[in-house]
Amino acid sequence: MITIFTPWASALAAIVVIALVAWLASLLLRDVGFVDGLWSLFFLVSGLVAGWYVDELGNRAVLVLALLTLWSLRLSLHIFVRSFGEPEDYRYREMRERHQPFALKSLYIVFGLQGVLAWLIALPLVVSISQPAAALGWIDLVATLLWLVGFVFEAGGDWQLARFRNDPANRGKVLDTGLWRYTRHPNYFGDFCIWWAYYLFAVAAGGWWTILSPLLMSFLLLKVSGVALLEKSIGSRRPGYAEYVASTNAFFPGPRQQVRAVDA
Repeated sequence: MITIFTPWASALAAIVVIALVAWLASLLLRDVGFVDGLWSLFFLVSGLVAGWYVDELGNRAVLVLALLTLWSLRLSLHIFVRSFGEPEDYRYREMRERHQPFALKSLYIVFGLQGVLAWLIALPLVVSISQPAAALGWIDLVATLLWLVGFVFEAGGDWQLARFRNDPANRGKVLDTGLWRYTRHPNYFGDFCIWWAYYLFAVAAGGWWTILSPLLMSFLLLKVSGVALLEKSIGSRRPGYAEYVASTNAFFPGPRQQVRAVDA
């Protein structure tokens, strides 16, 4: 008997194979940084595996697969283009120094960990895609609107930052215009919206119980690999970042705050 856990387990098997091949490639390249570009592809693979188990895709499944494909390929391409020709990310260089022999340990602390996290977080996608076809409702509409808001913030924030960095005149400066005027991390906020939108699609399909997945993603974005990790070091690399922090919301968008001058 096929249950929701059958496609979910199959998605894990597919992710494990991809992670293993990627790990072997990293040994040849002596660089594990490209795993960041694989992150969103793990979710796309999970969605495609879920769709493979369905005899006839319903409107919700088609919609979620279309949105998932657009989000996944856009983010993966953005990361691969951004990192092409660059040295291994400083995060992984530090891990290399701390975890020896890194060639072996990277299998589970880099590729294995990201693969398992992606598999756990992908559960709402598997549920919304693999459930029997049903008519779209108002929850699907809210989910779609939330996804669009998230995509604008994520893709728009990435595009604005890439354009800012490509201008030599901005070296050492802080981007505080466009979407970055309202939140210090519009791309992470966008990702947050997108994952709660995926959860709402699962709710519409009867998968309200998958809420641990968006909660885990939110925790990663806010406390682990997103905002917390980036802001841990960015202040030392951007002299004007302290003023930016004082005037701009960290995550959720909001109006700029007036920074009061302090008398000496």
